[in-house]
Amino acid sequence: MTQNLLEVTGLVKRFGGLVAVKDISLSVAPGEILGLIGPNGSGKSTVMKCIMGIVRPNAGSVRIGGVEVAGWPTHRIARQGVGIVFQHSHPLPRQTVLEHIEIALLPDSLLKLAADRHVAERARAIAARVGLDKVMHRLPRTLPFADLRRLELAKAIARNPEVVLVDEPFAGLTSGEVADFSALIASFRAEGHAVLLVDHNVKSVAALVDRVFAMYLGERIAAGSAAQVMSDPKVRQVYLGGGIEVAARPAKAAEGAAPLLSVDKLSVSYGKAQALEDVSLHVAPSEFVSVVGLNGAGKTTLFNAICQLVPSTGTVRFGGAALGGRTAAQVARGGLVQCPESRELFGDMSVRENLDLGGQHLSPAECARQLDWLFELFPILRERQGQAARTLSGGEQQMLAIARALMMQPKLLILDEPTLGLAPVILEQLSKALERLRLTTDITVLLGEQNVTFALPHADRVYVLEHARIVWEGSPARFAAEAGAAYL
Repeated sequence: MTQNLLEVTGLVKRFGGLVAVKDISLSVAPGEILGLIGPNGSGKSTVMKCIMGIVRPNAGSVRIGGVEVAGWPTHRIARQGVGIVFQHSHPLPRQTVLEHIEIALLPDSLLKLAADRHVAERARAIAARVGLDKVMHRLPRTLPFADLRRLELAKAIARNPEVVLVDEPFAGLTSGEVADFSALIASFRAEGHAVLLVDHNVKSVAALVDRVFAMYLGERIAAGSAAQVMSDPKVRQVYLGGGIEVAARPAKAAEGAAPLLSVDKLSVSYGKAQALEDVSLHVAPSEFVSVVGLNGAGKTTLFNAICQLVPSTGTVRFGGAALGGRTAAQVARGGLVQCPESRELFGDMSVRENLDLGGQHLSPAECARQLDWLFELFPILRERQGQAARTLSGGEQQMLAIARALMMQPKLLILDEPTLGLAPVILEQLSKALERLRLTTDITVLLGEQNVTFALPHADRVYVLEHARIVWEGSPARFAAEAGAAYL
């Protein structure tokens, strides 16, 4: 029987009172690719860092080729036969591509600091292997983003490791580049390496790996073939929020009305990574529109670009006026308000003080009326008025974040992942609040969600954002019939 090259058993990692990884066991055999998936905060990267020695596990075993390495320093684990492809590149600024690979090939013994005469030749072969042969004499700052990712691959495989850990290889890549990287990673398998692959791009992972290991909140929720894991009820619950259901919604937006928000060919790059590519959408007055997509698809980047929080190309119009050149504060004062995924509450200020900040532009009488309305919408906030925001539960903090945004009396409210990490009872309360907004106000809502079970009943129309691009648009009923099966 073939011995697993990587064997993890009972792995536990705590950060203070937070258990980031709880009793995780997995293995990877020679010539096998294991895909490690899960939403943000699932513990995937922590598992990888524990294996590589970047963080020290609190309990459990990590074996490389049968040798126990748990708790070893990173350089010893690398010497034992582990290479890691980091998500973020931090190349040396003055060394060429070829010199970076040569450095990775240098002996790691103080007794032998000089490289042998074959290093340059081997470095050239590795550069050619990953598609860098035509740029090997260039500096990293002159390279496109995909070539920086290739450089990380080259450094990771320079010492011919038995185990290759690959963290988010597809982030920021185009579809064509994803295909190229998939072929490169598949070649590691063909050479007998054991590969542990972490990525948000579930479809790309599923198409490449031999097995999938799914995590949520530090624990294993499913393992098996890609088909088995993607159809597992727990996995679908985590990614979709449950079974896909739609609700009949009488049209509220005026027929033929000009869009309140119009986005045309919006693109955003973070450095050399393409985070948003030619995205176009529109939202009519009083319409509720949902943008659904998995983690890393680009939802937050889209909303930040609309609100002028990040530089972008393309056009954003609100109420017929172009927003280019305006500050984020001017955009918010003009009626386009975002409730961010990170909530951005002032933790040491009270609930009432956070709300007062949102309503500072209102007269005392208007502020009082708005507060009364919000306390009817979220009654728990009335009881918690004097309590520090950081002492609230996660659900109460989310209600406060939404309420603070509503204190600004927006014409269009952007909600970014409002259900993230919340219990079902809180989701029900948020759902009722959104429905009340729709029935009793003229507020327009643009909702970004991974949880389609929450998003669809609150949508007049749906956009699917995948890998930085809009790939589908239609009604919730059409989504359930056409796009829902392919969402994962």
